[in-house]
Amino acid sequence: MSKIVVVGSISMDLVMRTKRIPEGGETIFGDSFNIVPGGKGANQAVAIGRLSSVEDNIYIFGNVGEDIFSADLLSNLQNNDISTAYVGTVPQSTGVAQITLYGGDNRIIYYPGANNLVKTNDWKNEWELISDASIVVLQNEIPHEANLSIAKFCQENKVKVLYNPAPARETDIEMIPFCDFITPNEHECSELFPDKKLEEIIKIYPNKMIVTLGVEGSIYYDGAAVQKIPAIKAEVVDTTGAGDTFNGAFAYAISKGKEMNIALSFATIASHLSVQRFGAQGGMPSLKEIKEHSGYEEIWDFK
Repeated sequence: MSKIVVVGSISMDLVMRTKRIPEGGETIFGDSFNIVPGGKGANQAVAIGRLSSVEDNIYIFGNVGEDIFSADLLSNLQNNDISTAYVGTVPQSTGVAQITLYGGDNRIIYYPGANNLVKTNDWKNEWELISDASIVVLQNEIPHEANLSIAKFCQENKVKVLYNPAPARETDIEMIPFCDFITPNEHECSELFPDKKLEEIIKIYPNKMIVTLGVEGSIYYDGAAVQKIPAIKAEVVDTTGAGDTFNGAFAYAISKGKEMNIALSFATIASHLSVQRFGAQGGMPSLKEIKEHSGYEEIWDFK
């Protein structure tokens, strides 16, 4: 049994597909528009929830606002086997992401709203639950102060932490000593370490710093050699949730006691499947779908 706690953002995604990006001052027609659940915290929780069994307990801690989006977002989380008992409702707008899909890629403007009011000051039961977790998953769409206090608590209580420093911010560097796994993409990695090359960075943090490289896969240093997990080519529909799927699947695999290379290969398959359907959460696979993938190995023994 795994007990996984995700502390992070819960948002609604407003998604517009277009054939081109408008110039400044220009208005163009979009090809389609959808409103779908999102937020990096919720996305990663759903990725984990889709993989989990009835024996696993998946929780999300966060906030929604007092608006038309909150009920649908909570219902969506619950429908994906995630407990929302620790989600608060605050007098603020729910977080919103404006997403433009263009040429197989995405451009995102994010307004945090209620997510900016996630605080740990008055936590009690939350700390008790975290102290017994298999792994805690954090990202950057909630205040840095909350992330830092959680990471420090987890280190003191010997609870594993996966930290996805996205979107990047200057204070991220303070988190590194308190986290077991850090998963920036190339851009976020260069923001964290502007004066260092990629291989230098991963060698400073063996088996800890995992850099995702988009279509090139992911890379880390195992203490003896640089290891690269190649991506799997896909017919891309929507890349919006690929990184969150990767992080969620990796956290799930680690919670099951899998070694780093297996956990990353498992996460790579999950990410590959996710980009073939629309929506940040729409393409997130079940464990059954991953086990049916040609890249899955029976010796990994996920149940």
